[in-house]
Amino acid sequence: MRMEVILPVSADVSFASNQFPRYKLGPDNQILEEPKEDTKGPSLKEVVEQETMQLSDQHKRLSVRDLASKFDKNLASAAKLAEEAKLREVASLEGHVLLKKLRDALESLRGRMAGRNKEDVEKAISMVEALAVKLTQKEGELIQEKFEVKKLANFLKQASEDAKKLVNQEKSFACAEIESARAVVQRFGEALEEEEKNAQNSKNHAPDVEELIEEVQEARRIKLLHQPSKVMDMEHELLALRKQIREKSIVSVKLQKELAKSKRAEENRSSPYALDGSETLGSCLQLRPKSDVSAPPLSKCSIQWYRVSSDGSQKEVISGANKCIYAPEPLDVGRILQAEIISDGHKASVTTDGPIETAAGLGSYVETLLRKSSSEFNVVISQMNGQDNPSHSVHIFNVGKMRIKLCRGWITKARDIYSASMQLCGVRADCNTAAKALFWQPRKGLSFVLTFESERERNAAIMLARKYAHDCNVMLGGPDDQV
Repeated sequence: MRMEVILPVSADVSFASNQFPRYKLGPDNQILEEPKEDTKGPSLKEVVEQETMQLSDQHKRLSVRDLASKFDKNLASAAKLAEEAKLREVASLEGHVLLKKLRDALESLRGRMAGRNKEDVEKAISMVEALAVKLTQKEGELIQEKFEVKKLANFLKQASEDAKKLVNQEKSFACAEIESARAVVQRFGEALEEEEKNAQNSKNHAPDVEELIEEVQEARRIKLLHQPSKVMDMEHELLALRKQIREKSIVSVKLQKELAKSKRAEENRSSPYALDGSETLGSCLQLRPKSDVSAPPLSKCSIQWYRVSSDGSQKEVISGANKCIYAPEPLDVGRILQAEIISDGHKASVTTDGPIETAAGLGSYVETLLRKSSSEFNVVISQMNGQDNPSHSVHIFNVGKMRIKLCRGWITKARDIYSASMQLCGVRADCNTAAKALFWQPRKGLSFVLTFESERERNAAIMLARKYAHDCNVMLGGPDDQV
């Protein structure tokens, strides 16, 4: 903190009266009206020295305004941390209920089985019981983590309340000092009024009065200084608490993800179907029946793919994705994919183990393309308006900042600016080149299925088009997509 120099009042100055003279200062600090001598009344020297000592003592106290400002900020931070701890509490999963239902189903199934199938069912029951024990341990760890987070939040709230009490106390001290200063100012005002009446009699004391005025002005510039040690200790304590809460929250989120992954693995294990393929952008996911389980063929089943948020709270239908093969597109990155299979009123589901990950090097490739005004890709028109295209000639798919163009040489198949009627997404049909193909509808009544040379170019074209469309205030996606 900046320290101001305090000039003490001279001890060798004598005063003939306790009132200020009537005078005016002209150019070069010349006195225009000379004071008159007046020997009546006590001296103001003692009063000024006493008030100067009081102001000097005040510099050792805390500055209430600065301290209140810091405490208000710390209190707001404490409230925010408490709210974050409350929002991040992990809700208890109903794992035991699901496991109990699964065990009851297996028990009823065991009564209808015989021989080797019965042994398999008993083995599955033992696995479910072991999973229930593991789930109990996981929930105990989560409860302990929530208890520690709540304890830290309560401690932080108590620290904020103590800070508020300290601020209120310092404010009360400041109010008392203000009242004392007002009384001093009133006394000085009365003394000045009396001095003005007798200013003509104090001619010989003009230099002493001028020096006294300078000393009083220096004394009035003394400000309250605060001691930052208490505030710094509290700030360090708040930082430590915030760090601990952040670490506990990270651990809780990891445990929640592991528990959700274990739950999905258990659901996939009980499903008669499995999911083949890498869970990354540029791959193809394909459903197949398990070899050790008798399940209806997929050709006789109804299939629907969904996008599920990482925490499982939101589930979005992928319109048109109703085949046993699905190629993830950039909109699926960070989300979990789930396929529901319905046959004769029975529903089974298969879920990816984790969220879809982006392809390696795709981000840097897109950043390179964004430096250009437009990007061109070699494509083959596989379908046009839903009909197969017998020609396999190579066309140019041009993605620009304002429009998309499809042409071959000087012949233009389509050229449209970004609009609300335009759709662009990964192809959702059942084909071997699904990971390289995309669906493009420039406008209503005209659509194409384009096949690129590689999966990376297909995904880069989708990302570029959506970025440019967003710059034009257009949300570009597939049918019924929530982008």
